[in-house]
Amino acid sequence: MDTSARLGKRVAALVGVLAVAAALAAGHLVAGLVGPNASPFLAVGNTAIDLTPSWLKNFAVRTFGTYDKIVLLGGMGLTILVFAVVAGLLSRRSPVPGLVLAGALGLLGVAAVLNRPDLGMIAVLAPLASLVVGVVVFRFLHGAARDRATSDESRRSFLRLSGGIAIGAGVLGGFGQFLSGRVDVEGSRAAVGKLTPATPAPAVPRGAEFPGNPTFITQNRDFYRVDTALTVPRLRAEDWHLRIHGLVDTELNLDFGDIRGRPLVERTITMTCVSNEVGGPYVSTSNFIGVPLRDLLMEAGVKPSADQVYSSSVDGWTTGTPLDDIMDEKRGALLAIGMNGEPLPLEHGFPARMVVPGLYGYVSATKWVVDMELTRFGEKQFYWEERGWAARGPIKTQSRIDVPRGFANVPAGTVTIAGIAWAQTVGISKVEVRIDGGAWQEAELAVEVNDQTWRHWQTTFPLASGSHRAEVRATDRGGMTQTDVRVPPIPDGATGWHSTLFTVE
Repeated sequence: MDTSARLGKRVAALVGVLAVAAALAAGHLVAGLVGPNASPFLAVGNTAIDLTPSWLKNFAVRTFGTYDKIVLLGGMGLTILVFAVVAGLLSRRSPVPGLVLAGALGLLGVAAVLNRPDLGMIAVLAPLASLVVGVVVFRFLHGAARDRATSDESRRSFLRLSGGIAIGAGVLGGFGQFLSGRVDVEGSRAAVGKLTPATPAPAVPRGAEFPGNPTFITQNRDFYRVDTALTVPRLRAEDWHLRIHGLVDTELNLDFGDIRGRPLVERTITMTCVSNEVGGPYVSTSNFIGVPLRDLLMEAGVKPSADQVYSSSVDGWTTGTPLDDIMDEKRGALLAIGMNGEPLPLEHGFPARMVVPGLYGYVSATKWVVDMELTRFGEKQFYWEERGWAARGPIKTQSRIDVPRGFANVPAGTVTIAGIAWAQTVGISKVEVRIDGGAWQEAELAVEVNDQTWRHWQTTFPLASGSHRAEVRATDRGGMTQTDVRVPPIPDGATGWHSTLFTVE
């Protein structure tokens, strides 16, 4: 082939980018009709989350916090852009390399959709649409780009075509996004109205908070969020159903009205994420409203051989929870439909979620829950267990320094050290603090709300000017004192003493 027939680098790159943009837009449009997660972009992203090693996921949560999914999407977007440019540049002489790569990208989307547990076979139409559109547009644009060298009119035609494809991709993608969001879940949540429990939680007593620490009850907007959902499921209350089956006497199929119509109870519970590093932010407290899970399981009739509740989210996420912990009446596990007096926020599981005190969320806190199967441990592995995490996850006794913050500057004189400690279902009996490796000093404990919540603590030290290091350790009512041995969150929660460096001026 004559070198004059080669496409310029910019034109070749443009062909690749426009073809991929059109492919993604077509897939997103069809996904708006068959299921938002069928969008090839989201399906590949969800698959990437599923295949990411646990250590890398933990790094992402630790580094980016609640922005980890935004970072993932941004990284995917950049990767796809580079892929599109490379596909174009490899096709300067012939469209074949680009067509092969476009086809490969489409097949990757098909594989990702077929791998999703929350999508049916019809969902494969979205990545197939991407594959066809990507190949057709690439071939068509490549031919138009070759023709542009023959005349000014051909050049203008190519520019008009390129602009039209760019605008069309934007319109189709935008319309697909509109279709994906057409489920009025916000309206459904608003229609649930105010939740008034028949058995409200006792009021938080005076003296349960110390200044500088987090408020005892975490506002819904500040409650930590860690999950694998790349996009928040949009499930209306009127479309929600819960199936309880497996090793039970009678299978139950409940809708939201069945739960909303029961006497609701409210319980003040502190939840903790297993991804929380020592001193980390992934611990929060809320007044959860719902019905006792124990009552639902007793209604179904649990067979003696069952020892695990294997629960599933509407998006296919799964976990296994020890049955004994759910049936423990003192623990008070809930099928929750509300937080702090209002229906669950969308990102926290609306319409319904599980809340089991004393267990890390990865084994107890299924959001958007739609299925509970009574099984035995070992018969089925759940999402995080398949990735090397422990099958059971009791929360470990921990404490954290909140005042002063790390690297803070504080006035000379008497310095207040304060924070929180937790040992859910056991309770905190003592918190000790030391400065610069000196003697441990017992801290003042705030009034206890219950043994399923965190507890505030504070103490003071007269400190001279200079740099200082504070350390904290807690002892629970079972007599267990935190170990100083630092271990990472994987596989069943971090341990170690939290410390903070600060400067007295």
